[in-house]
Amino acid sequence: MGHLDRLRGVFRAALSLPDDADVDELEYRAIPQWDSLAHMALVAAIEDEFDIMLETDEIIDMSSFTQAARLLEKHGAGAAF
Repeated sequence: MGHLDRLRGVFRAALSLPDDADVDELEYRAIPQWDSLAHMALVAAIEDEFDIMLETDEIIDMSSFTQAARLLEKHGAGAAF
């Protein structure tokens, strides 16, 4: 399984979305499930899944699936789109 597929799985699990939910265009607060509390759970799940530690400014700026994927690349844990 590739990094983006793993990231999609983390998003779906952390936000309690169906297994077939399309998350590639998902943005923070675009759906009720992605609120500030879920954001912190999502960050923790990403850090656990990819064994990285995100900086506070990265956590604040991570407002979409695309930005999360870019953070993985920055941390050497993923591939660019």
